[in-house]
Amino acid sequence: MSVKDVTVGKKLITDDLHKLVEILPANIRQAVEQHPLKDTLVEVVLDLGRRPEARFPGKADYLSEQPVSREDLSYCISRVGHFSGDNRAGIEQTLHRISGIRNRTDEIIGLTCRVGRAIFGTIGMIRDLVETGQSILMLGRPGVGKTTALREIARVLADELNKRVVIIDTSNEIAGDGDIPHPAIGRARRMQVARPELQHQVMIEAVENHTPEVIVIDEIGTELEALAARTIAERGVQLVGTAHGNRIENLIKNPTLSDLVGGIQAVTLGDEEARRRGSQKTVLERKAPPTFEIAIEMLERERWVVHESTADTVDTLLRGRQPSLQVRTVNEAGEVKITRELPVNPISSHQPQSTPTWKPNGWRASGQMTPVSSAKTEVLPEKQSFEQLLDASFPRKGAFKQDFGFAEDEFMAGPNGEDLPLHIYPYGISRHQLDQVIQVLKLPVVLTKDLDGADAVLALRSHVKNHSKLRQISKARHIPIHTIKASTVAEITHGLQRMLHIDVGEVLDLPDLRLFTKKGSDDEIEALEEARLAVEQIVIPKGQPVELLPRSATVRKMQHELVEHYRLRSSSFGDEPNRRLRIYPA
Repeated sequence: MSVKDVTVGKKLITDDLHKLVEILPANIRQAVEQHPLKDTLVEVVLDLGRRPEARFPGKADYLSEQPVSREDLSYCISRVGHFSGDNRAGIEQTLHRISGIRNRTDEIIGLTCRVGRAIFGTIGMIRDLVETGQSILMLGRPGVGKTTALREIARVLADELNKRVVIIDTSNEIAGDGDIPHPAIGRARRMQVARPELQHQVMIEAVENHTPEVIVIDEIGTELEALAARTIAERGVQLVGTAHGNRIENLIKNPTLSDLVGGIQAVTLGDEEARRRGSQKTVLERKAPPTFEIAIEMLERERWVVHESTADTVDTLLRGRQPSLQVRTVNEAGEVKITRELPVNPISSHQPQSTPTWKPNGWRASGQMTPVSSAKTEVLPEKQSFEQLLDASFPRKGAFKQDFGFAEDEFMAGPNGEDLPLHIYPYGISRHQLDQVIQVLKLPVVLTKDLDGADAVLALRSHVKNHSKLRQISKARHIPIHTIKASTVAEITHGLQRMLHIDVGEVLDLPDLRLFTKKGSDDEIEALEEARLAVEQIVIPKGQPVELLPRSATVRKMQHELVEHYRLRSSSFGDEPNRRLRIYPA
C-alpha cells in the first residue's frame, strides 16, 4: 500500500493509511488490508482481553476472533512516538493519532488508532468567511471534522492568501507527529506544546515572538486558554479555533468558555427599559464583544450552520428567542447551497392544549406586510396621528360582549390583514394577566417580545403617550398601537376583544370568574360570585348600591376588577378586618 489520493466531488483526500497499518500486529494488519471498506476506515480499537475492532462510518467490524494480548499492545506502542501528557501519540509525518487508555498503575491497556486524513477543499462552504479576516470559531461533536477543517483553513490562508499563519498544535493532531510538519498545512508554521496545560502560554508566545497574522488553535477548553484567545484577538490577530461544545448555547451555559462569545453578566434594568422589553428587571446580557466574530456549528460533515454575527446570535438567545439560521450544505458535485431557516415563535406555554394551533401564512410568513389602502395613508403630524390611534383604541360607549364563546371561522383578519393568531407586543402590561385572559378565553393571540414580529402593540395609555421612540417605530413599520387605561383583567379583556374585532353587546351576563382569580381557591370564587350576583340582581336592574361582606385586600382587588368589567364604580370602606366593597349603580 502507498500514499493514496482520492478525489470526491471537488475534494482531494490524502491519507497515509499504510503507515498506520504497519504499527498493527500481523494478524490484525492483514485483516485491515483485506477489508472491503478500508478506504473509509475511521479508527482501529485495541482493548486488552477483547477482540480488535475496526470502525467505519455507521458500522464496526471485528478484525480477529483472538482477543488482544499485552504483547499486541506492546508491539504497537513500540512503533509509535512518545505518549504526551494527554495520552496521545502519533506517527512521524502523518496525521494519524494513537490514544492510550491507562490503568491505575499507569500501564496502557487500550489503544485507539485513529486515521488522519488531509482533505483539500473542505472549506469551500466557508471560504468567503475565511477571506474576511474575521476570527472564526468552529463547534461540533467529536469526529465531525473540526480538526480537518482547521488544517485546510491554515493551508488556504498561508498558501493562497499569503498570510503569516502559526498553528498551536497541542496534540500534534493538526500537523502530525514529529519535528517536520505534514505537507497538508502548506506554508503555515507549527508550534508544538510540551504539556497540554501550557497551551495558553504558547499562544501568547506565538504572538509575541513570531508576528503572525493568523493563529490557528484546536480545542480551546480552559479559562486560561479563553483569556489568551481574547488577548490575541485584541492585538489584531485573526483567530481560527475550535472549542468544546456542539452549539453556541453550550458555550453560553459554560462559565469557563462563555468569554469566547462575549461573556454573560446579570444586569438590572430601569423601569422604562423593563417595560419596553416586557421582562424582569434583572436579565442576562452579553458582557463584552465576542472573541470570535463568526461562529460555525458543524452539525454534520456536509451541513454547517453559520452565525455571521456571534454577538447578534448571543443577544437573541439571551432574550429568549431563536435566531434565524444560515445553513450551508454541499452536494456530491461539490456545489455549495446556502439557505435560511427562520425561527418559529413558540406559542405561549400558558395556552391550553385544547386550543387549535394556527399557522401564519400571511405577511408574517413571507416577511412582507400588506400595503394599506390609499384612503388610509393620509400623512398626519406625528402627535395628531398618535392621538387618533389613542382615541380609536378606546371602546364606544356601552360596548360590551354578549358571550365569550366563538368559533374559529367567526374571526376576521387582524389589524393589517394578517392571519390569526395575532402576535401582540405588550408594553407596560402585566404579562401574567395577559396570559390568564388568553388562556381562559382561548383567544388566538400569541405574546411576543420582538417588535419586528408583532402585528400590534397593546400598551398602557399613560406609558405610551410619552414614549416617542415606540410611536416612531410603530408608525414606520405600520404596527398599530392599541391602548388601555389600566393593567386590569377587565381592561385587558376589552382591549383584546377590540383588537380581534369581536362584536360586543351591552351586558356581560356570565363572565368567567377564573379570569379574576389569582389562585382559583374556593374563597376567591365565592367572593367573586357574591359580587357578580350583587351586580346582576340588584345594582343593574334596581339601580341601588350594594355592600359586600368583609374580605381581604387581595380578594377585594379581584372584586373591584370584576365590577369594573361591568363598567360600574366601586370603593372600599371600613377598617380592617371589616373593610368591604361598596358597588354603585351607573
